Amino acid sequence: MPTRDRNLQPVNLPADWSVDSWRARPAAQLPTYPDPVELEAVLGELKSLPPLVTSWEILALRQQLAEAQEGKRFLLQGGDCAETFDACSSEVVSNRLKVLLQMSLVLVHGLRKPVVRVGRFAGQYAKPRSADTETIGGLTLPSYRGDMVNAPAFDADARRPDPRRMVKAHARSAMTMNFVRALIDGGFADLHHPEYWDLNWVGHSPLADEYREMVESIGDAVRFMETLSGSEVHNLNRVDFYTSHEALLLPYEAALTRQVPRHWGWFNLGTHFPWIGMRTAAIDGAHVEYFRGIRNPIALKVGPSVSADQLLRTIDLLNPDDEPGRLTFIHRMGAAAIAERLPPLLEAVRRDGRRVLWVCDPMHGNTEGTANGYKTRRFSNIGSELEQAFDLHAAAGTRLGGVHLELTGEDVTECMGGARDLTETDLERAYRSTVDPRLNYEQSLEVAMLIVRKQATLASCG
Repeated sequence: MPTRDRNLQPVNLPADWSVDSWRARPAAQLPTYPDPVELEAVLGELKSLPPLVTSWEILALRQQLAEAQEGKRFLLQGGDCAETFDACSSEVVSNRLKVLLQMSLVLVHGLRKPVVRVGRFAGQYAKPRSADTETIGGLTLPSYRGDMVNAPAFDADARRPDPRRMVKAHARSAMTMNFVRALIDGGFADLHHPEYWDLNWVGHSPLADEYREMVESIGDAVRFMETLSGSEVHNLNRVDFYTSHEALLLPYEAALTRQVPRHWGWFNLGTHFPWIGMRTAAIDGAHVEYFRGIRNPIALKVGPSVSADQLLRTIDLLNPDDEPGRLTFIHRMGAAAIAERLPPLLEAVRRDGRRVLWVCDPMHGNTEGTANGYKTRRFSNIGSELEQAFDLHAAAGTRLGGVHLELTGEDVTECMGGARDLTETDLERAYRSTVDPRLNYEQSLEVAMLIVRKQATLASCG
């Protein structure tokens, strides 16, 4: 477990905030439950269940994010677009952990700084939708909002919002966290044995040789240090690992928001690092109201329609005391829009002296449809937005401190391009996502290597 942080001092809590004050605000993207009595019974049950994370883990992550704001760490945040109950299996969880460990190894080796590892899982069971309903063949039903709310099958029973699913999501999240913790505490992340993280692509991928050389280089360095010291180097057999999800379903989030002994304030104990999505980021909305009162580090997705004034007003609400490690902005502009839309935001925040961590999500602004009916993303556009982000931050005198990715450890074909140059016809071979397309394990490693190369290029020019 991460060590406790004792450096964060109490600040003024919002006097007009309570764990349920969000209920008086307009609430976007919440389902309508047909039985309010059943809903309240489920929320009462959730409030009595054990928390999924601890306050000292949350504060330890805040300290690491504060260091990332100063350029001393780099944030790697990645995982599923939307988890499903069926995918809560040892193979899926361990493969996802493997690819994130591999990516962090590449980043640590290339950036020469510690990586903050945050999984986009163990709670990512709810998804925003562009419409409340869906019509097929003349039948109109509620939209599928993720397994925490309803089921994807297009029939009335499956699409009925069921509050009992929140309890099932809590259980699946607990299973996922327990397995991840057990793997890490059992030595799964031991730098002496990075071969534990191998996925079956290593033998035939175009990236295999480069990755193997990196692993061997790190292994040589570890053995050299241990030879010099005459003993095993400590802290190489485990890593800190944190969880995150979009805190979309506010009744669930509020039920897991609690006060704890020996720490002031309220903590969302359902995840370490919740974020607000673009569809729920209204300044006067329920989600921003809920987020302003919790002590977790929090993030906000920032799209091309956001103005500099909106961003500064949001900072005033979410981090009025300019606390280090408190607020992260995850910009997702799209490769075609980032050069125009991002610089004014960077300049406004820099000029105002606000303390935030800037992170790039190169996925969501680059989604497109194909002629054969698939939602996909082109690896070239993902790479382009990421490289442009580094350049734009360098030009603005700010720092890109992390990356936010939708990815999986499985051999899926959902994003086109990459080392194998997947095409539109490849998508139907292994398209498994229920919502958004994800990078597969190989494309994820390629992104990590792209980041390292880009940083090296900027350093040589600086």
